[in-house]
Amino acid sequence: MDLLISALMFPGLFLLIFLGIPVAFSLVIVSVVAGWFAFGPLVFQQLYGSIYSAASNYVLASIPLFVMMGAILEKSGIAKNLFNAIQMWIGRLPGGLALTTIAMAAIFAAASGVVGAVEIMIGLMAIPAMRAYKYHNSLISGTICAGGSLGTIIPPTVIVVVYAALAQLSIGELFAAIIMPGGIMLTLFVVYIVGRCLLRPEDGPVPAQAEDPYPLSKKLAITMKALVPPLLLMLSVLGSLLGGIASPTEAAAVGVAGAVILAVINGGVSLKSMTDSLGLTVRITAMILMIVAGGTMFTGIFAVNGGGDMVSAIATGLGGGTTGVILFFLAVTFLLGFVLDWTSIVLICVPIFTPIVRQMGIDPVWFATLVLVTIQTSYLTPPMASSIFYLKSIAPKDITYGQMCRGVLPFIAVQLITLLIVALFPVTATWLPDKIVGF
Repeated sequence: MDLLISALMFPGLFLLIFLGIPVAFSLVIVSVVAGWFAFGPLVFQQLYGSIYSAASNYVLASIPLFVMMGAILEKSGIAKNLFNAIQMWIGRLPGGLALTTIAMAAIFAAASGVVGAVEIMIGLMAIPAMRAYKYHNSLISGTICAGGSLGTIIPPTVIVVVYAALAQLSIGELFAAIIMPGGIMLTLFVVYIVGRCLLRPEDGPVPAQAEDPYPLSKKLAITMKALVPPLLLMLSVLGSLLGGIASPTEAAAVGVAGAVILAVINGGVSLKSMTDSLGLTVRITAMILMIVAGGTMFTGIFAVNGGGDMVSAIATGLGGGTTGVILFFLAVTFLLGFVLDWTSIVLICVPIFTPIVRQMGIDPVWFATLVLVTIQTSYLTPPMASSIFYLKSIAPKDITYGQMCRGVLPFIAVQLITLLIVALFPVTATWLPDKIVGF
């Protein structure tokens, strides 16, 4: 009976989500119903323990600070200046505006780690710019969607904080692990964009000016003001974490303080900008932590009803040894990405996967990197692609859903190539943590 209940929990969860019930409430409802069979009326006391565990997790306290850092940088006008500075240097290359968009997304993915926020922010700036130069709609769509998805693989990112807290891994170690895969993916994105625009110049036309409109001295001045400070901010946050100088919460607080200082220097601090930043922080944090609480309940009840043993039996029963187990877990993660956001996937999967991964002697940091790349890929995969839905909410009507789907396919291929590289060469995820964490 218990195994039947645990087997029905996922179909029940998907049914509620498809009926339009928010993910957090869907998780709670399924947990209460399934938990009633295990604990009866005492289920509410058991679930309270899950809520208390999530609320008292010190590491998760860094989430609102990381989100606020990105919100301040966005609302203060720093993002727009940064976009213009990057465009000034690389905008005249083949596909230069698309390259600017990817670079901008990488920087702000590191700042906030919230895929929807990053994608909408860069989309509002990049779409008018690329359409003005008659970029192909599929390239516009794919670039913005792929850029937004970088929020899962460019540190510091919120998803790593949540993953590390659940898997009991060092956040600094996991940040270090995703640096090289993130760099590989970014490089492949650039190679694809430049290659496409060299082969098909009409997809990403180069601006027609015969001469560079900016002298070198002005370029350097604009760069020093708009580009260097945000990069130094990200490096200070990452450096304090990787060096063991600060805890995740302390490093995030440094990030917020730095973002405020940059906003003041940029002249973007006003009552409205700070109110908007705080409002965005509260909304995103509340959403994440509600899902954290619901996900903790769900996985706890799933385990009590024998779900962990069931997953372990399925994984080992498929054959293929360690490789088979990893492929099964990644496939589950990828499929869940069609209907759930990253918070829900991590909250549901990590507590189930981690004991099995450790028991089989799989490097948990390497495995975590594979999962993060897989989650990122699932954001782009039609028909239920979160990134496409975010873009659809801000795109002009003549950028069709079909063009968006065709636009993301090459970037999905790049992400799968990155996943294959990390899978075949674990050193891409394990070498850097050994060298720099706690240096």
